[in-house]
Amino acid sequence: MAEMIEIPDAESDWESATELQAGGRNPVRQASMFQSATWPLSSLALLSVDLEAVARRLRLTLETSWDGHGRVRAAFFVLNGTDFVVTHHEGDAPGTHVWTRKGGPVDPAARVGSLLAVLGVGPEAVSYSTWGIGTDLSHVPAAWGRGRGKPTRSHQDLWDSFKRRPGMFVGRVTFAAVVGFLNGYDTASDSALLDGFREWLAARLGYGENLVYWALAKKLIFPDGHPEEPWSPETDQFAVTGLIELIDEYFDDLAADPKERS
Repeated sequence: MAEMIEIPDAESDWESATELQAGGRNPVRQASMFQSATWPLSSLALLSVDLEAVARRLRLTLETSWDGHGRVRAAFFVLNGTDFVVTHHEGDAPGTHVWTRKGGPVDPAARVGSLLAVLGVGPEAVSYSTWGIGTDLSHVPAAWGRGRGKPTRSHQDLWDSFKRRPGMFVGRVTFAAVVGFLNGYDTASDSALLDGFREWLAARLGYGENLVYWALAKKLIFPDGHPEEPWSPETDQFAVTGLIELIDEYFDDLAADPKERS
């Protein structure tokens, strides 16, 4: 384990992360472990900083619970549109484990970078991570599971490639083919791409929580009702472009400050 690095205390005008933030001076907002219990989480990094120091810096309230690996202290919070969890399991080496909710193809290094920035430390605080060539996973905490964290292409890279040239992935570009590819990718990646998209569309419409995302998307793409199928190539292209634009808008909304979200 690398030598622990000191991080500064909270800025003097940052309110507690558990408080409603009208002024929004503290860059993070904390949820309780009980509110967040259903989140699917992905491990990101181990930071060479003390969890207590992270909590002090961000004015977080640490909560104590347990899982299959023993007693754990944790804090759930939102930063720049990303749901983070910082934890430390009793018996693990010193340090702060960073996890995130799976939502949108946001590059994991960028997510951790935003956290390091508000902590006031640099990349030297990353003891190891679960992305990128050269990642040292020789001392993975038990809670992360052995053998996880192979370097992979990011979901953001794949989405950028797909939306530029969908024909490389689906052949003949139709709305049905694009939906089929996205559904398959989302299933294979444990909902890493479209997690929350259906709920976001329903919120945009104001109804439809019981509908699948592609049905909701059609209602937004064709507000006056979609044409009868089979569609012409022009209608299919219009629908594909509309779906890609909606997904991009969703990802932009995920990355936005919570106060500015649509």
